[in-house]
Amino acid sequence: MKRVLVKSVHGAFSYVMEHYYPFGMADEAAELGSLTDTYTVISIQDSHTGGFGVQFTENQFCKGVLTLIFDDIVTEVDGAVLFDDDMADRIIDFIEKYRKSADTLLVHCYAGQSRSRAVGAYAVEMLGGDNSKYFEEGTPNQYIYDVLESAWVRRQLSRM
Repeated sequence: MKRVLVKSVHGAFSYVMEHYYPFGMADEAAELGSLTDTYTVISIQDSHTGGFGVQFTENQFCKGVLTLIFDDIVTEVDGAVLFDDDMADRIIDFIEKYRKSADTLLVHCYAGQSRSRAVGAYAVEMLGGDNSKYFEEGTPNQYIYDVLESAWVRRQLSRM
């Protein structure tokens, strides 16, 4: 992956639609630069609504989709879903699976500020990049970031 994009659900939809073209217009779309990259999506959705009603699917540009439902919380809350180790493992597996076969990792949640920023920051670190801008320009959910880091460390120790 060459880049990680963190977006709101609206921004993610806009990004995906940049890759759309009507039947028979592939040449025109290519001239506009719309068809230049492949991507994967980590779609983080809210539990209280059962998701956003938006489901991303694989196509010629989208090489993989991981949809997770959890809320922007840092401790157990009745009626809400807390990010957990299983979700962290699924994110790490997803990034490892597509790190060489897709150009862009698109991560979104509702607002693109906390949950997706934490996952995006972690993905950049996992891919060997500098993720400091994620912490300087916003407020990632530190709990989610820490669970991801712990999952990564646990994996590394189990391989020894």
